[in-house]
This record gives sequence, C-alpha cells and structure tokens, in this order.
Amino acid sequence: MIWLLSLVFIIIIALEVPALIRKKLWRELTAYSIIMLIGMIYSYGQLLDIPLPNPTKGIEAVFKPVSQMLQKLLS
Repeated sequence: MIWLLSLVFIIIIALEVPALIRKKLWRELTAYSIIMLIGMIYSYGQLLDIPLPNPTKGIEAVFKPVSQMLQKLLS
C-alpha cells in the first residue's frame, strides 16, 4: 500500500507542479507544496497507524478567539 500511495502522490505532483513552474507562480507553488506535504504526512500516518493530532483542533484554536471577538463586536 505504501508503494501505491507514493505512486499516487508522484502522479499528482507530476501533473500539477510543472505548470506552476512554467507560469512562474511561486506563491501558489509554495502553498501547494505545504498543503501537499501536510496531506502526505497524514496519509502515511493513517496508513502506518501512527497517531497524529486532529487538524480540527488546530483550526479551532486559531478561529475560536476570532469568532468570540466578532460576536462581542456585533452584539
């Protein structure tokens, strides 16, 4: 399964990255690389039964204070 997962990631990268480089979209390439790396880490972690933190907790930690502040401002 690791080989199949690696092959899928290689195909996705081979299809997307050359166009970003050709168009010189460096910021998009950076964002793509970061998101792809996170996806790869979680995919391999899931496949290998490695306990990884829930990404929802991190998103919640960032946006909960913002949400509370907006609620105070709007009420």
